[in-house]
Amino acid sequence: MTSFLQNLVNAMQWGSFYALIALGYSMVYGVLMLFNFAHGDIFMVGAYIGFFVSSGLIALSALGSLVLPSWLILSITILLAMFLTSFVGMLLERVGYRPLRSAPRASAAITGLMIGIILETGNLALLGAQRYKFPALIESTTYNLGGVFITNKKILIVFVSLLLMFALHQFVQRTKWGMAMRAMAYDYIVVPLMGVPINTIALLTFALGSALAAAAGILFGIAYPVLDPYMGILYGWKAFVAAILGGRGSIIGAALAGFLLGFIEIFVAAFISSTLRDLIAYSIILLILTFRPHGFFGEAYSARLRL
Repeated sequence: MTSFLQNLVNAMQWGSFYALIALGYSMVYGVLMLFNFAHGDIFMVGAYIGFFVSSGLIALSALGSLVLPSWLILSITILLAMFLTSFVGMLLERVGYRPLRSAPRASAAITGLMIGIILETGNLALLGAQRYKFPALIESTTYNLGGVFITNKKILIVFVSLLLMFALHQFVQRTKWGMAMRAMAYDYIVVPLMGVPINTIALLTFALGSALAAAAGILFGIAYPVLDPYMGILYGWKAFVAAILGGRGSIIGAALAGFLLGFIEIFVAAFISSTLRDLIAYSIILLILTFRPHGFFGEAYSARLRL
């Protein structure tokens, strides 16, 4: 039981990363009917922006010109990185995806892949191939709860992730902009004819998804403080799988599927074999999709789907 609970805690942390990234995939596809395959690299960009923001704040604090407590540095880093990364997402939508809005979906998918490569190689050109160590924004403390070891970093990561997911759910369900996003997800063709500004909603969708990816990047840097230009590829694709499993445009579905994928990976590695982790995890997901082809909360596609 102790081993089970310990791995459950680890799975909650691991699933938080997948869930936050998957939300961006799910939102963009739900509203605009396209897959932003550059989203994993937005996760990488957000992590690097958080690195430079936190490093700058720590340097200023060390010089004595701006003494800030560690919790405030962490809060500013998360908020400012989310804000800046949202503009990166909006730029990608404006330059890369908007001209292809009426093109076949395959064109937008290929564009996303190319944008991801541009972000990766741009990172290499500007910063070089060396890896960066994410600053230690908080001192690690371990709590022993009946033989289950929980660190303050794990608690922080899971709490912030759940808080952001709840905030996004409230925004989509209770605000005018969220209502417009839900309406466009329901009928992409008719809703713009009723006065909903499609370009504004598209920018907002990319901004929110990119901000969540940036938060995931910073939380990942806190847990595993090594950054490299290709860090977003693997996690981006796995989060994409979680978004598909959750169902088209479902925030709750993407979050649950992200945590489920994290749980499967951690428990397979802990109790079976780490080398079989991906094989077993994706076999289970394939089995689920065989019986639930539209995901947990998806619905059967209709004529609204543009091919």
